[in-house]
Amino acid sequence: MSGTVREQLLARAGDPGAGLLFEDAAWTWDEVVHASAVRAAVLAELLPHDGPPHVGLLLDNVPEFAFLLGGAALSGQVVVGLNTTRRGAALAADVRRSDTRLVLTDATYAGLLEDLRLDVPVLRVDSHVWADLLARHADASLPQASVTADDLLMLIFTSGTSGEPKAVNVTHEKVAHPGRFLSERFGLGPGDVAYLSMPLFHSNAVMAGWGPALASGATVALARRFSASGFLPDVRRHGATYATYVGKPLTYVLATPERDDDAENPLRLVFGNEANERDIDDFARRFGCVVVDSYSSTENAVIVQRVPGMPPGSLGRPVEGVAVLDPETRAEVPVAEFGPDGRLLNAEAATGEIVNTTGAGAFAGYYRDPDAEAERMRGGMYWSGDLAYRDAAGFLYFAGRTADWLRVDGENLAAAPIERVLLRHPDVAEAAVYAVPDHVGDLVAAAVTVRRPLGADALATFLATQPDLSPQAWPRFLRVLDELPRTATNKVLKRRLTADGVADAVPVPHP
Repeated sequence: MSGTVREQLLARAGDPGAGLLFEDAAWTWDEVVHASAVRAAVLAELLPHDGPPHVGLLLDNVPEFAFLLGGAALSGQVVVGLNTTRRGAALAADVRRSDTRLVLTDATYAGLLEDLRLDVPVLRVDSHVWADLLARHADASLPQASVTADDLLMLIFTSGTSGEPKAVNVTHEKVAHPGRFLSERFGLGPGDVAYLSMPLFHSNAVMAGWGPALASGATVALARRFSASGFLPDVRRHGATYATYVGKPLTYVLATPERDDDAENPLRLVFGNEANERDIDDFARRFGCVVVDSYSSTENAVIVQRVPGMPPGSLGRPVEGVAVLDPETRAEVPVAEFGPDGRLLNAEAATGEIVNTTGAGAFAGYYRDPDAEAERMRGGMYWSGDLAYRDAAGFLYFAGRTADWLRVDGENLAAAPIERVLLRHPDVAEAAVYAVPDHVGDLVAAAVTVRRPLGADALATFLATQPDLSPQAWPRFLRVLDELPRTATNKVLKRRLTADGVADAVPVPHP
């Protein structure tokens, strides 16, 4: 069993099968491994020898990113995935806190770095200097390196939806293991093509896309960036049988004009997390594939498994050791109680934080951030920061982030169940529920994007027909936006919605 990504790459050396596709270019796996060895040699020349061998990549999903990631895996170097949506002092802080010793970028993002004091070299991979370096090391052999499963391969920043992003330690095992597991689970092999449109600086593309393709010998097809209109043409052009997503890409693809031949494509499986049930079903029907949505995070410390016949809206059933605990008492919360109309009767008591009570799981810590690690690892247990409740059969239901608590009329409410109600409306494409401060406690506000015009009166009429919506959970304000503020990995920035207030909102009639 391969415990490192280095071993998995070495297993692809000499493989004549298709390894990488990008636009109109193609490389065999053997060529990918050699290109990776060349980049390892270049980085060995460029990186200082007196500190951590960390190289920051400020790039889209271009072949250089894949080759540099492979080179780091072969040689024991570490890729720092720099978020291409970060700007100014925030981007510079990411470079500093990750001990990045060299930043590689290209014409697309070089301008973001021009006025920043980074105190490290910046080199463009589309420059003649880079081309000369590659030519000088063109005959590089596979590097000799001692790499273990616990060694760092990447630093991947969290999305930062509830604060400053944290650099997650991504070891070789954190990529090699899910690569093996997912490729076996989904039956991926050399005949498959994995389409990667999520950014390579994030865990989804690396752990759920690149890793399984590498482990199984499937082909990686890179999209420079995600494009809703370009998704299906890319799938057809590359013959993609497998694709990944995180957040709302399914919603965006479904918003493109439907055609009679949409299901005429090679796609058989789409895997990701945070899609809503309606989009999962609609996407599978429209494009003739299976969509598997899974609870996940970059830290990868909590496992909740989807099983056949699970209730609508459920995340699945947690593995042994995963529980829902009260953050204050650290006791397990009561089982959720539902009325005959489906309404959650004991929401405040039954909602708690998802916790790995056995320890850290696959969480390898945050880089140079002991305070953040201590916050995650309280009492020897991993606290996910995600809220949930569980039914009598043991199924978990996502209730939002710990920052998604709203205090309404003396009752704690979670945002996610209200969002699920809003998404039942046929005209609502996306929904984000957040708190608006009141004199005492909060009022519920909803920001939505819509398929067709939606007014406050029409929404109120719809909400009145939803038996499981409590009076306290009724949205008092409606904001219809062209798009919700999101991170680069499609997660909603609710703190920005809260900061924007409700000046552009309309009141929703309340019964």
